[in-house]
Amino acid sequence: MIDTIVFDVGETLVRDDRYWASWADWLEVPRHTLSALVGAVVARGQDNADALRLVRPGIDVATEYRAREAAGRGERLAEDDLYEDVRPALSALRAQGVRVVIAGNQTARAGELLRALDLPADLIATSGEWGVAKPAPDFFLRVMDVAQAAPDRTVYVGDHPVNDIFPAKAAGLRTAHLRRGPWGHLWADDPDVIVAADWRVDGLTALSRITGRRGYAAAKG
Repeated sequence: MIDTIVFDVGETLVRDDRYWASWADWLEVPRHTLSALVGAVVARGQDNADALRLVRPGIDVATEYRAREAAGRGERLAEDDLYEDVRPALSALRAQGVRVVIAGNQTARAGELLRALDLPADLIATSGEWGVAKPAPDFFLRVMDVAQAAPDRTVYVGDHPVNDIFPAKAAGLRTAHLRRGPWGHLWADDPDVIVAADWRVDGLTALSRITGRRGYAAAKG
């Protein structure tokens, strides 16, 4: 029986298209150029912010972020940034009595924007608000605290093996790897991911079948 499901944000619930497009516009490079560089650093196992450093060597990302906000060109999130299955999937889980939590590596501002979307979730929190980011073990200690359920009855859902699946598993949580976005597709069939993930899913609506609630049987795959 699963009592709580915790969701990553970027490329799990929210498309990153707008995020990277806005950075490309700010740095005055073609959007395709930055998108390709993001893919390259991901494939090399680097932080995706390294793509910004390739475009502008020596960039202070935090300083540029603040400059964008001051110029009125900061973070934005709208309904069309959500993947189409987000609201139906989260609503279905809550209808089953599952506690739904959203917790990812995002800024405090992103937390405000997510809450403004009025998603069907019991709690929304970000690393910027907590002061600790994935894959640090302390992030997952916070996850377990807000889950209000035993670790083996809590599932962490994400697309990124290093930030989501491996550290969540090490913390004792159940894990669901989502084949979505560059990370999810790139490592979908990685042997280590297959071993670490309790479930591997192509979309969020599949999660209703793993909870063991209201007639749904849990089954790996």
